[in-house]
Amino acid sequence: MNNVTEEEKNLRSKQITKTSIIGIVTNVFLSGFKAIVGLLSGSIAIILDAVNNLTDALSSVITILGVKLAHKKPDAKHPFGHGRVEYFSAIVISLIVLVTGATSLVESIKKISTPTLPEYGAPALIIICVAIVTKIMLGRFVKHQGEKYHSDALVASGADAMFDAIISVSTLIGALITLIWGVSIDGWLGAIIAIVIIKAGADMLAAPLSQMIGARPDSEITQELKKTVREIPGVMGAYDLILHNYGPDNAIGSIHVEISDKLSAREIHKLSKTIQKVVYDKFSVFITVGIYAVHEGDDEAAQLRQRIKEAMLAHEGVIGFHGLYVSDYQDTTEITDKYVSFDVVINFSVGDKDALHTALEQEVLSILPGYGVHINFDTDYSD
Repeated sequence: MNNVTEEEKNLRSKQITKTSIIGIVTNVFLSGFKAIVGLLSGSIAIILDAVNNLTDALSSVITILGVKLAHKKPDAKHPFGHGRVEYFSAIVISLIVLVTGATSLVESIKKISTPTLPEYGAPALIIICVAIVTKIMLGRFVKHQGEKYHSDALVASGADAMFDAIISVSTLIGALITLIWGVSIDGWLGAIIAIVIIKAGADMLAAPLSQMIGARPDSEITQELKKTVREIPGVMGAYDLILHNYGPDNAIGSIHVEISDKLSAREIHKLSKTIQKVVYDKFSVFITVGIYAVHEGDDEAAQLRQRIKEAMLAHEGVIGFHGLYVSDYQDTTEITDKYVSFDVVINFSVGDKDALHTALEQEVLSILPGYGVHINFDTDYSD
């Protein structure tokens, strides 16, 4: 989930396209050979395997189209670019795999109801063995490239190729059983292959769907980003990180930082710009910075902060605390003469938020009686 330079985007597009072309050529050849062997031997399992290879080639074509569309420049209708098209192309590939699996299952059931004995020869077995080795090598290569260039479509294609190798192994086992014992398990093998294909399609569908719905970003990246911000001089804490994903190589976000309430507007402005630059230089993410003012200068304020923090974190469901602000008694411009405000991060498992809010409010009032209490519930979007 990183923004990248135009040169890196072009390199990524070229590598994904190159990998997809290799997949297309390989799968077309495999599909042709398997189709010939399947028709000559009368094996439904080999024919379905050939069809599956053909859908793999189609998947690679869709991957290329998806990458090309995803790298269109932002426009008035899509100011954040078209990067999410890649997720859509991965979904289309997954649906193709699912349809192929369902069709294969229907044909296999027909074969089970009216079985015939396939005729396997040495060329057929050799082609199946070559296909197994080829698909394992192709699958590892494509999946590696997909992970390297953050392409769900390539990862899906690579995983599908590895499943194809397993399917070819089962086809080989079926052929050997037929040759040795004269028993046909072709229809049953076809059904098993179809079920494997359907499961593979469902698994491949999960990742891009999750990204389009709004998956939680990689915790390693978010923790490192917040650590980087906390290390910037003048930052006392970093919280509320949100990253919006607009494609595998495009993200924007926001973060809140705690700073001393003694800083001037000019100093706050300079610090905000520093944070933005540091984050962009290291993570290539454009980030908006929000501010929490922390009262400094006396031990009493620090002790009060620690006391309230411990009281809040003691409640089940509260997993974070930040942004404490206690108004000055003499500050008559506030909503009340005396008030305390802060944010707590709550777990997704909290059911009755109103009851928790009341309990926290009462806890604060026991510490600071007579104060107005403003508690904001935050959601942990990043870790």
